[in-house]
Amino acid sequence: MAGNADLPGAVLFACTMNAVRSPMAAAMLGHLAGRRVYVESAGVRAGEPDTFVTAVMNEVGIDLSAHRPQTLAELADTSFDLIVTLSPEAHHTALELTRTMAVDVEYWPTIDATVMLGQGSREQTCAYYRSVRDQLFKKIKSRFNLTGGPSV
Repeated sequence: MAGNADLPGAVLFACTMNAVRSPMAAAMLGHLAGRRVYVESAGVRAGEPDTFVTAVMNEVGIDLSAHRPQTLAELADTSFDLIVTLSPEAHHTALELTRTMAVDVEYWPTIDATVMLGQGSREQTCAYYRSVRDQLFKKIKSRFNLTGGPSV
């Protein structure tokens, strides 16, 4: 199990549209850490739910079908111990928003899987989304000293 010393009390994952990277990461940390951490996700701009995200997360037993993208401005609570940004735009925005706050901001450069949309077959697109999912799982397990989830 995880060492609780490595777990912040509240984590926000932020990306550009809160449709792919940040909801995946938030769901993974929530899945691995359970109720030990409050986890939320948001985007600089609100996107639309992404069916590829739902599909590849279902493959690892995490249901994201109810996820509805939200913006950073729509967050009811902004008192996080850690904000993890997954896109350059989200990182810039998070730094601006937290200038006067005592919060750690970490940037994890993460590929935007939506660049594959319309570029290949459904299976090729799913494979690209899986690679983003697996990269995030590895990073979350490593950063927060957690075990479980898919063996990626």
